[in-house]
Amino acid sequence: MFPSVNEILDTARVVSLPMTSRFRGIDQREALLFRGPQGWSEFSPFVEYDDAEASTWLMAAIDYAWNETPPLKRDHIPVNATVPAVAAEFVEAVLERFDGCRTAKVKVAEFDQSLADDIARVAEVRRVMGPAGRIRIDANGAWTVDEAERAVHALAEFDLEYVEQPCATVEELSELRGRIAYMGIPVAADESVRKAADPLAVARAGAADLIVIKAQPSGGISRALSVAAEAGLPIVVSSALETSVGLAMGAHLAAAVDTLEFDCGLATASLLAADVTSSPLRARGGRIEVRRVDAEEALLTRWAANAERTQWWLSRLERCHELGKNYSPQ
Repeated sequence: MFPSVNEILDTARVVSLPMTSRFRGIDQREALLFRGPQGWSEFSPFVEYDDAEASTWLMAAIDYAWNETPPLKRDHIPVNATVPAVAAEFVEAVLERFDGCRTAKVKVAEFDQSLADDIARVAEVRRVMGPAGRIRIDANGAWTVDEAERAVHALAEFDLEYVEQPCATVEELSELRGRIAYMGIPVAADESVRKAADPLAVARAGAADLIVIKAQPSGGISRALSVAAEAGLPIVVSSALETSVGLAMGAHLAAAVDTLEFDCGLATASLLAADVTSSPLRARGGRIEVRRVDAEEALLTRWAANAERTQWWLSRLERCHELGKNYSPQ
């Protein structure tokens, strides 16, 4: 089903949630939430995304609110901790927020930091997690091939599980993968899947060993499952820094895939200092539950965005709805 824009606006609420640490250059996470026949859903593309890209996120939110989810194969999802580009001295406090997680994804290549900062951060994650912990790094496409090669060499001593989106383009990922193949460190693609006109190009080019899939940027759970199946590579289901409502959509995606070889990046509610539910979807014993999350009126009111930001999101919703009228969730 595809609801009218007025059906969505009837329950739409916009929130602005404080974060525990600055992440992706922001310290407040804004999101628009609304309720459909299946329950609450979330529309939260980052503010810098244009309407064409953001409309895909809205289609995912509508799909989750109006349509049944695919059959689930598990009721809990193993998840990783996420460490923002903080100074090494703050790493332990960040990891303490992710109960029982055996894997940590560490942000690197921040624009105002150096490789030395990355090394110090990753070294501290290894110290805190011990030799049995798993560490993956995420550069968000910020390195050139040469920079990425140097960084992987410098960080290899910390026993990396994989390096996520070290370079921006499929061609660069392919070149880097060839250069570091002898090291046995896999390359994962994220932006080259979720922001690409052709999300399967990276798989066809042999430019990655695994791919990162996210429900909202993919246009919904069914579309994400199709990409995963056609890519034929191991997948990691991850979040887009959503509220617990949006994370629940990601959890349903992870619960519907046939095989999960890696811990998923769905514990990012622990990066929020507030949420829209008193039962947030946070890691317990290294896992999160697969369940729908209801936004609570008191918290929607407590964290409501101001009038200007609310109108900005409502206008964005209307524009993106118009762009998505011919959408199919399949």
